[in-house]
Amino acid sequence: MLDTHRIRVFRSVMASGSIQAAADNLGFTPSAISQQISALQKETGLTLFEREGRGLSPTAAAHSLVKHTNELMGELSKLDAVVTDLREGRSGRLTIGYFASAGAEWMPTLARRLAQEMPNLVLELILNEVPRRGGSPFDLNIVVDVPGAQDPHGSRRVPLATDPYVALLPADHPLADASEITLAQLEGDTWISNDLPQAICSKILAASCEAAGFRPRFAVQAQDHYTAIAFVRAGVGITVIPGLAGHVPPSDPHIRVLPIAPPQPVRHIAAVVRDPGGNTAANRAVELLLDLLR
Repeated sequence: MLDTHRIRVFRSVMASGSIQAAADNLGFTPSAISQQISALQKETGLTLFEREGRGLSPTAAAHSLVKHTNELMGELSKLDAVVTDLREGRSGRLTIGYFASAGAEWMPTLARRLAQEMPNLVLELILNEVPRRGGSPFDLNIVVDVPGAQDPHGSRRVPLATDPYVALLPADHPLADASEITLAQLEGDTWISNDLPQAICSKILAASCEAAGFRPRFAVQAQDHYTAIAFVRAGVGITVIPGLAGHVPPSDPHIRVLPIAPPQPVRHIAAVVRDPGGNTAANRAVELLLDLLR
């Protein structure tokens, strides 16, 4: 079995760029770092660094090894956290997955209320929009409902909210003062995307536009909510965005937020609870979310 301390030192050398830099970053002497690297090379039977001028250059084996230790170091960090929790008397940990707009609107209040009710609970909040190896690690996962989605075995799905999309228009747009708008009225506009093309929220919008008889032409691939709103504010074009992500201060003189008439894109948001029978903290988090959304 590989020595994990040597792995940490090796990763520091790779990230720092030299033995001297790694020594400075870790608080060791360069000699101690060199000894750990030599021991790791003997332990693995691999040549990890080669002389290049006055320094060392990582080999292909070193680049491959560092990639394969990413997951290991993540698991070791989790283990360190568990040990710390046990040592300090904290009895539970709750991991919540969330997407960006839910994070901004709901997670701060949820975290505060959970901390008030369960001061010994360790709360870990992780953005779930980036796929993770090994499936979902979350005790509670806030998701956009996808038809036919397969939840982890033994989990429970709880509907949380319906989130209608809204249209964001520059204040000087001809329809800026309308009380409501249809997607078809925006067909000829310059469209700004606010999510990745294959993301579920983009697919929901695309389906509604198809129902309205057209496909939008995205002249700006912003692919995130904040940048898309900034483009609208600058008068570049319009964007159609989930209401939860489309909050603009009423005092903003540059943007108008309009409801959309049918066929209106809508996303449905749910919470997936792992081990619902025995996960007291996750079940309480869902109750607090439902109370928050009333």
